[in-house]
Amino acid sequence: MMRLLPFDHAIRNLGRSPRRLALLVGGSALVSLLVLGAVAFSRGLETSLGASGLATNALVLAAGSEESVERSEIAPGVTDALATGVDGIAVLAGQPLVSPEIHAALPVSLSGEAVGSEGEAPEAPPVLVRGFEPAAFAVHPQVRLASGRWPRPGADEVAAGPEALARVGGAAAGAREGATLLIAGQPFTVVGTLHAPGTAMHGEFWMRLDRLAQLTQRTTRSCVVVALGDAEFDDVDALVATRLDLESVAMTESDYYARLAEFFAPIRALVLATAILVSCGAALGGLNAMYAAFASRVREVGTLQALGFGRTAIAVSLAIESLVACSAGALLASLIAVLFLDGAAVRFSMGSFALSVDATAIAAGLLSGIVLGVVGAIAPIIRCLSLPIPIALRA
Repeated sequence: MMRLLPFDHAIRNLGRSPRRLALLVGGSALVSLLVLGAVAFSRGLETSLGASGLATNALVLAAGSEESVERSEIAPGVTDALATGVDGIAVLAGQPLVSPEIHAALPVSLSGEAVGSEGEAPEAPPVLVRGFEPAAFAVHPQVRLASGRWPRPGADEVAAGPEALARVGGAAAGAREGATLLIAGQPFTVVGTLHAPGTAMHGEFWMRLDRLAQLTQRTTRSCVVVALGDAEFDDVDALVATRLDLESVAMTESDYYARLAEFFAPIRALVLATAILVSCGAALGGLNAMYAAFASRVREVGTLQALGFGRTAIAVSLAIESLVACSAGALLASLIAVLFLDGAAVRFSMGSFALSVDATAIAAGLLSGIVLGVVGAIAPIIRCLSLPIPIALRA
């Protein structure tokens, strides 16, 4: 039976050089954090889009705009056609839950924002503005009013998601409830704060439909959201398919956001590929340090062989050292991610989403540390064990 070195031998060797140990743990933590962050990005985007759409809602939008509701334009009459032509639609206070909406990406900035050094105001970022009517509150139960009130019809007022306010400067710059914002160059007052955590709507501005139609100078709607209730989606789909004059298509709201997630799939893949490439650079640095550390212990390895320990036992001990150090780095990266990355907002032109450091992301980070520990130990082990015992003892 093969005689292995004691486990604590490998652990004690790690403490012989604190600087080397810190370098190995730090390099592993960096690699694991990059991989974990990339997976958290992908999971956060996927989760946010999945939570934004409900399978119990039907979404009607213009034919050819199935992957971008912002490009969609349908006639206002579609709303009445759906409300009267489909039996079983959910009803609240005697009114069918059919919500016409306008979605538009408009430049938003703080009123009176500081002028730059060249005498020009900074460029306003585009933020998604949603025009709504009261039925929207029932068809989008994910959204609630956290404070203040909803905008009044025809008024220059908006309700804002926290991430939407953060995108135009945040509370530190004065973007808060009661502030005046310039939306497409016109002043609007923030009269309420809406909350829809975990969804894309958390980063939107909501304005009454008639006012947004006036602001964007359009007579059409972007989409109509229908709460199905006792109706089947096929009922809505059949109506839209037979009414060619509506020039629209129907899909479940969850299917729309699933298509949107597929649209962003290349971006998620690019983020992951970039993280892996940068991780490879960090990993090479850690491997060099590990190779130098193990190569300097050739005499120790030769002594262990002279004492009767086999090369396999020594290889296992060296692998344990590498694995323990890299695993410690992966655990450190997981702790940092949970404390500082989980829930961090990522903003883009059409909204925002939060990084999701869930079990999948943590597992990816830990796995990368383990792989680094195993693979990184192969070359140094071969270097240490390739020399004959007499030459190793004289090294």
